[in-house]
Amino acid sequence: MQENNSSSNDGRREVLTAEDAAALAPLYSDVVMALKQVYDPEIPVNIYDLGLIYELNINKKREIYIKMTFTAPNCPMADQVLAEVKESVEEVPTVASCEIELVFEPVWDKSMLSEEARVELGFDE
Repeated sequence: MQENNSSSNDGRREVLTAEDAAALAPLYSDVVMALKQVYDPEIPVNIYDLGLIYELNINKKREIYIKMTFTAPNCPMADQVLAEVKESVEEVPTVASCEIELVFEPVWDKSMLSEEARVELGFDE
C-alpha cells in the first residue's frame, strides 16, 4: 500500500516540502480515522485495515485523492461504499474535497490485510 502526502490530480503530482508534510500530518491521520469508519458490507473489517486503500494523497489545498479497490471486482455494494468513503472523508474538518479512483490492479488479496484485520478474521496463526 502506498501512502503519501502529495497530490495526484489527472496524473500530476504536487511535491510538498517537509514543512508542508508536517503541517498536513494531523489531517492525514484524521482522514485515515475517517476511512476506518467505513466497513466492507460483507466482511466485518474496515476498508483501511482490509488493505483496500492503495494510495492516499493530500495536497496543500487539502484536497484528498484516494486510489482504492475492492476485495472482488463485482462487489454489489461498490457504489454505496464509494459514496460512504467520499462522505466520510469530506466530513473531516478542513478537507476541501475528495476524489476517489477505483482500480483493480494490483488485485487485492489477503496479504494486504493489516495485523488488526488478520486477528479479527482469524488469520493470525
